[in-house]
Amino acid sequence: MTAPPMESVTRIHTVRERVAGWRLQHAKIALVPTMGNLHKGHLSLVAQARERARRVVVSIFVNPLQFGPNEDFERYPRTLEHDTEMLKDAGVDVLFHPTTFEIYPVGHERSTVVDVPDLSGILCGAFRPGHFAGVATVVNKLFNIVQPDVAVFGEKDYQQLTIIRRMVADLCLPLEIVGVPTTRDYDGLAMSSRNRYLTATERKRAPQLYEMLTAARRRIEAGERDFDAIQKDGMRALEVAGFSPDYVAVRQASDLQPPREASREIVILAAAYLGKARLIDNFRATLVARH
Repeated sequence: MTAPPMESVTRIHTVRERVAGWRLQHAKIALVPTMGNLHKGHLSLVAQARERARRVVVSIFVNPLQFGPNEDFERYPRTLEHDTEMLKDAGVDVLFHPTTFEIYPVGHERSTVVDVPDLSGILCGAFRPGHFAGVATVVNKLFNIVQPDVAVFGEKDYQQLTIIRRMVADLCLPLEIVGVPTTRDYDGLAMSSRNRYLTATERKRAPQLYEMLTAARRRIEAGERDFDAIQKDGMRALEVAGFSPDYVAVRQASDLQPPREASREIVILAAAYLGKARLIDNFRATLVARH
């Protein structure tokens, strides 16, 4: 049987009507929140959502609440027509692309805000104050609008994924959060909507972020425990390659706290500017127990 065509909607009440109809059919529902300008990485999230649920909703919303005053909200790439065609081909049931007024009817500056305090002010949050409160707020709104059984996020923004998992646990939200491994280009660069800010010369340099993380993971999995040295060496490697790094950090994968003696699952995270593009990436590593 041919699947019905994808529906493109802008109103909250329309999404809720569709979801109510699916619930009557006892259909499991998955949500993939995005800011649009879609690429293969986003399609991998949709594919995972389709595996886990009978109905899939994708949201496209460039959220003003998560952009700082000097960030790229106005120039963030908006490619709705292209995105719509990609999502149709991917078998999405509903594309929800609301206006800013639909999500923030009293204005985003005056909106109730959701914050995860012990995770939002570290790493990227230290360099982008308020960013993760904006992310948590809009994601919580989308969860309340769609009421999915499953929500799918990429692991490229590992801090974001960790914050959303904590928010769901803390607020007792009845849904499963699924993280999907980062989709990479042929040379290892993590796919990102912001990669289009890179010049041709910068694009050739960009995979050195991936190479630095690979080297750091190799050292950790070989048994090295001087994480401070690994972080400093990573910062130097990025600077030599022409980046302006914000941080290189080795943290516990579960809660982004510094590793302890008993830690086993580790994540190495980095954020750095290359020209106008702020690139983030991470690698997981497993510590070998000492005898």
